[in-house]
Formats: sequence, C-alpha cells, structure tokens
Amino acid sequence: MKFSKTLLASSMVLAFAASAQAAQFDLTFGMQAGTNSNEYKAAELFAKEVAKNSQGKIEVKLLADGQLGNDLKMMKSLSKGRLDFTFSESGRFASFPGFEEAQVFALPYLFKNFETAQKAVFDTQFGKDLLSKINNKLKITVLADAYNGTRQTTSNRPINSIDDMKGLKLRVPGAPANKAYGQYTGASVVSMAFAEVYLALQTNAVDAQENPLSLIDAKKFYEVQPYLAMTNHILNDQLYLASSETMMKLPKDLQKVVKDAAVKAAKYHTELFQNDEKKLVEFFKTKGVKVTYPETAPFQAAMKPFYDEFIKAQGEVGKKAVEEMLNLK
Repeated sequence: MKFSKTLLASSMVLAFAASAQAAQFDLTFGMQAGTNSNEYKAAELFAKEVAKNSQGKIEVKLLADGQLGNDLKMMKSLSKGRLDFTFSESGRFASFPGFEEAQVFALPYLFKNFETAQKAVFDTQFGKDLLSKINNKLKITVLADAYNGTRQTTSNRPINSIDDMKGLKLRVPGAPANKAYGQYTGASVVSMAFAEVYLALQTNAVDAQENPLSLIDAKKFYEVQPYLAMTNHILNDQLYLASSETMMKLPKDLQKVVKDAAVKAAKYHTELFQNDEKKLVEFFKTKGVKVTYPETAPFQAAMKPFYDEFIKAQGEVGKKAVEEMLNLK
C-alpha cells in the first residue's frame, strides 16, 4: 500500500509538472471549418506535432465552426495579436486595403495544379514581396500552404465544351473571380444565398452551380444535378497563418517547431483533399451523375478580359504578377 501511495504521488507530481510545462505557451488556432472537416483533421495534427516536438512547452487549442468569426475577422485578430493561428486562402489578403494585388491568386485558370500555386506563393518575386509585405504591415506570418480543393461545375445539361456554357443560368457566390468565370464563358450569372441553391437547382430556377467536390457532396447537389463538368476553374489553397507577435514571443527553436509542424500538417491537409476528390468523382458516378471533362484551354482564353481588368487596376505590379505565374512550370 505504501508503494502504491508513493507511486501515485510521484505520478501526480509528474502530471503536474507536465501540465505546468505545457502551459508555458498556451496558443489558440481559430477556423471556420467544422470538427468533421479535413481542415480540422490537419489542424489536429499541427497541434499534436507542436506539443510533441516542443516537449510540452506549447499547447495549441483548436476553436472550430467559426467560434471566433469568419476568416477575415480572424486574420484581423492575428494582425492585432489577439489570436495565434488561423487558415486563409492566399487571395483573401486582397480584402485588406493596400493588398488588392493578392487577388491574382483567385484568377480563374491561372494555376494548372496545386504545385504551381505553391510556387506562385513562395518562389515568385511577386509572392516573396507579398509575404514580406504581409509580415511587415499586417504582422502576419505565412507558415505553409495546403491544397483545399478545386471548383467544378454541376448542371442540368452536359457541359462538353465552353460552347455549352452559353446561356446557362449559373449560380455563383459574390466574389469577382467566380462571377468572371460565368460571365466570360457565356453563362448567365445568378447570385443567391448558398442556403437557397439546392431548391433553386431542384426547381430549375438555375441550371448550374460551381463549388469544390467536397461541398457538392456535403450539400448533396448530386441529387438534383445529373451532370458534373470537371472545369477546374478556380484552385483553392489554404494558408497556415500565425500572428507575427506570437512568433516573436517564441524562442528560435520553438519557432522552428511551429513552422515544421505547419509544413507537415499542410502536406497531410493536401493529401486529404486530393484523396477525397478522387473518391468523390467515383461516388458521384454511382449516384447516376455523368462526368464530363471539357477542354479547359478555351475556358482559360476566355478569361483574358478579366486578367486585363486586374492588370489595369493593379498596374505594373499586377502585370508582372500575372506574367510570372503564367510562366511557372
């Protein structure tokens, strides 16, 4: 009994010591995604890697389902040092005054795959300059980049080529890039709340919608749309962001722990989405959806007026950005 009490006391002391050590840096990761999402799964890996490789010195708490607001609100919280980590698309920085050039990352058909999009962020001169500007002016550090799905088009008639887009009543969100995709491919663009889309498709109030495959699945659009066209028009990424204030508080070795964990989590994040997309195409087929693969070169060519609008608005910086990214291999 004496041995048991001694062992119990020792265990309690060790647990208390570990707990105290873990609380040395108590950090928070906010996100809009829910706890069943791929984003959350990747963030869990990030938190575990940080805890393990910091030897318990850093603890990361995950707050999902938009508990801390939408992505823009959380980015602003990072900038002010009120939040430690969050997710955001690269193009979302265009919402900050003076960062409108970041909209380049949302231009339809600019990137042929995620590897190219990653190079655009980290390897181009435009990307490097923007990351430096984000750090210096917004006090946000970009840790890593992950793949978050590519937008495709479902419809009530087959889309075998860009010609089939003509006159198609296409629901899109309010973002300029999504509107441009519909407008410049000849569709009739319709904006409506996301919650209304299923019924609108079911009643043929609209003919088509565009979203990543994961959302097409989650909202069961395959029940009311017999065709899926792999238009690959907008590639979504997901940046792992940290407050620069938070990073500055960490010693150099722990900064590396956080950075390495983000890179590992982003790789896992990417694998989750890529694997899911392969499975979902086959799943939709089992539900009777006919999948088409229209040639995307004419779609990209149709985007030139939108590229020109961006370049006109952003001047020489915008022109060089588009040129650099189109030349990526």
